[in-house]
Amino acid sequence: MKLDGGVGMHSADGRVSALMQNVPGDAAALEAAGYSGAWTAELAHDPFLPLVLAAEHTETIELGTAIAVAFARNPMTLANTGWDLQAWSEGRFILGLGSQIKPHITSRFSMPWSQPAARMSEMIAAIRAIWESWETGERLSFRGEFYRHTLMTPMFSPGPNPYGPPPIFLAAVGDRMTEVAGESADGWISHGFTTPQYLEDVSLPALARGAARAGRNPKDIQVSIPLFIVTGDNEEQMAASARAAKQQLAFYGSTPAYRPVLEHHGWGDAQDELNRLSKQGEWVAMADVIDDTMLGTFAVVAEPERIAEGVAASHSGLIDRLNFNQGLRPNPPWPDVREALRAIPTRS
Repeated sequence: MKLDGGVGMHSADGRVSALMQNVPGDAAALEAAGYSGAWTAELAHDPFLPLVLAAEHTETIELGTAIAVAFARNPMTLANTGWDLQAWSEGRFILGLGSQIKPHITSRFSMPWSQPAARMSEMIAAIRAIWESWETGERLSFRGEFYRHTLMTPMFSPGPNPYGPPPIFLAAVGDRMTEVAGESADGWISHGFTTPQYLEDVSLPALARGAARAGRNPKDIQVSIPLFIVTGDNEEQMAASARAAKQQLAFYGSTPAYRPVLEHHGWGDAQDELNRLSKQGEWVAMADVIDDTMLGTFAVVAEPERIAEGVAASHSGLIDRLNFNQGLRPNPPWPDVREALRAIPTRS
């Protein structure tokens, strides 16, 4: 199994300068620890800029966005950025995209929203068409329902990439967007608000349906997940980790889009309560709705030395990549934990 971690995600004061200063050390530490990938997220900062620094300070680790908000941009801008980062990183870049939800796209980014799954499928096709034009020199002629790219003069073409086009990963929650990942993407990034049973019963079959429509083998599509892991060196740390996980799960669970996961386990009433509390601004109290049974279903709850055992029991054969940020801690037994995690069987 591939292990991934985050870079540039923690800033003491939230300033861009502090965030960027963390990137070289984070990326180098992940590579030295044997991680396969270093990822950024589009939260309070741009997800692409840190990867320029990460590429400068590493040699082998993959570098990706998990995720960049696709609908905040257009296929041409994403094609340009992905092309340049693929060349700068010497073939180690992964363009990880996600749709976000309508209020963010229309009210935060002031961009159009409609038919997100169909739009995402076309966006990926458009990006690949642009890359193909640059690779071959053939005339750019992409005409779709949402995007139209028909102009590419020599001045604006970067020409062939010595490392080829980067892979595209797609984050998805619902069945239809997961099917798009199966049809069009090289990898699928699962949301952390999921369970092994939901993966096996709902998400992976959706991925396979999409792959089948495109004549692809679903096992050729990498499956990545930012798994919730509750751990600590003592009882106090375990309790704090559990509380933080419950708080995050409650936040996700309050959103109607994630209701199907709860309903799959018979917890639909919890979503109603979480949504009610969120509208009242009771963000701290929401964590109490997530009981220990629910926590243990969503997360691996284990002492550090038993994390790999817990991940193997819940996710062996279901995923290919695990986002495991705890591994940056320097103290034992993390090297042994990472080694054991890498030995867990993947989908292939």
